[in-house]
Amino acid sequence: MSNETIQSFSPVGQQLSSYGETKPASYLMFNRKKIELVAKITIGRESDNDVVVDNKLASRHHAVIQKIKDAYFVKDTNSTNGTFVNGVKIPADKYVKLNPGDKISIGNMALVIS
Repeated sequence: MSNETIQSFSPVGQQLSSYGETKPASYLMFNRKKIELVAKITIGRESDNDVVVDNKLASRHHAVIQKIKDAYFVKDTNSTNGTFVNGVKIPADKYVKLNPGDKISIGNMALVIS
């Protein structure tokens, strides 16, 4: 039996092991409200999302913030108008690491990681 883990032999695992080096964000600021970051937060126009964005430029299920190891990542869930982090459009269905102070833009709404 080997002592190898996905972190020791997989390129993805090796990247994940380095993400725990920084302190994760603790909450999301949206409409002057603090929303505690948990393992998974869905964002979109539909009422079944954790964060409901009342904006016609937002898709019904627009994006997700996911905790992976000790860091938070955002993923655009194939929205119509895209998700932006600090003004840069992120690729659909790709996780992008978030840092405190990052601004997520969905339509003309902004969510700030703190």
